[in-house]
Amino acid sequence: MKKIGIIGSGTVAQSLAKGFLKNGYQVVMGTRTAEKLQEFKNTEANAVGIGGFDEAASFGEIVVLAVKGTAAKEALQLAGATNLAEKTILDATNPIADQAPESGVLHFFTTLDSSLMEQLQQAFPEAHFVKAFNSVGSAFMVDPSFESKPTMFICGNNENAKKEVGHIVELFGWEVSDMGSVEAARAIEPLCILWCIPGLKDNSWTHAFKLLKL
Repeated sequence: MKKIGIIGSGTVAQSLAKGFLKNGYQVVMGTRTAEKLQEFKNTEANAVGIGGFDEAASFGEIVVLAVKGTAAKEALQLAGATNLAEKTILDATNPIADQAPESGVLHFFTTLDSSLMEQLQQAFPEAHFVKAFNSVGSAFMVDPSFESKPTMFICGNNENAKKEVGHIVELFGWEVSDMGSVEAARAIEPLCILWCIPGLKDNSWTHAFKLLKL
């Protein structure tokens, strides 16, 4: 049984935690404020463990990063580089800036030449980052119920890490499309901007992406 350490305590972290628990994983969630997760533990996931970022990272054979993009690097520093070394890091973050959207379009604090995941991979070179679950709302991350199976785009430098994340993606009800190395996060992260436009403009959040092939 795989052990999952989740760095984060928001809706994305909670949705993914429920998905892991449903599929037989052991889960410890890391947070700076344990009280934030107590209601979730009591009402949704009594089997989940709660600790600090370092405890979650140490526990997990696979680590999930599910925090605000602006807090991602600091959260990983608090988790501890030694606790992340040689582990798969499922990176669900987006580099959303602390700035109001413009005509429904989010602002990023990165450029198209340097994704957030590239920056995190450079800062923690011994960890194996894989981008996933960044381009859909938390309500559809596990067992999405669309007319056809939606596509989850992933990328990263380590093939074994991508296989581990790909297995999780498929287990959670998605098809996997591997876009290649970490540089592909420059294209995958902005999918968050596109996904959010209908929601921010028209309050329509019930959609996902599908890659069609011949």
